[in-house]
Amino acid sequence: MTVAVPLGTALAMMCAAGSVWAVEFQKVLPEKSEIRFVSRQMGVPVEGRFPRFEVKLAFDPAKPEASTAEITVDLGAIDTGSEEANAEARTKGWFDIKNFPKAHFVSTSAKALSENRYEVSGKLTIKGRTRDIAAPVTFRQEGQNAVLEGAFTLLRLQFAIGEGPWSDVDTVADEVQVRFKVTAAPAAK
Repeated sequence: MTVAVPLGTALAMMCAAGSVWAVEFQKVLPEKSEIRFVSRQMGVPVEGRFPRFEVKLAFDPAKPEASTAEITVDLGAIDTGSEEANAEARTKGWFDIKNFPKAHFVSTSAKALSENRYEVSGKLTIKGRTRDIAAPVTFRQEGQNAVLEGAFTLLRLQFAIGEGPWSDVDTVADEVQVRFKVTAAPAAK
């Protein structure tokens, strides 16, 4: 997803915050960030991740409503733990990475839910289809860095992920749980 997720937004995750910190976090630390997913095939959980993504973030816990996030995810870098499954996921019936190599998320709003808990909303685009998503996000401080974590349920058929015989939800569930963690350092002064 540079990170637009399917997982995304993914995610939708980093635009959050609202505590006493008067710092804007912008420098995303990729080595401390991740996008993971869990789907179900024939009732069995299948875990995976997207190791290559890019996040543009502007997050001020004191002003969460002014936060922005843009995530682009490299769908071709999918890692399911199986080369055969990775190759299948790249095909036209799944992500069709030849025509749609990236997933993209752009935040449209962020609001505080409670202390250090937020909801981030935005537009997620996968395979040329754009849908509104919202994700609860938690914020915590680790040293000087912000850690934003959240999750949302992606309905894969809304994005034509798993077409043809794979659209049978008895074989592969429609719901995919997407989890993300974004760690960011304060903006340079």
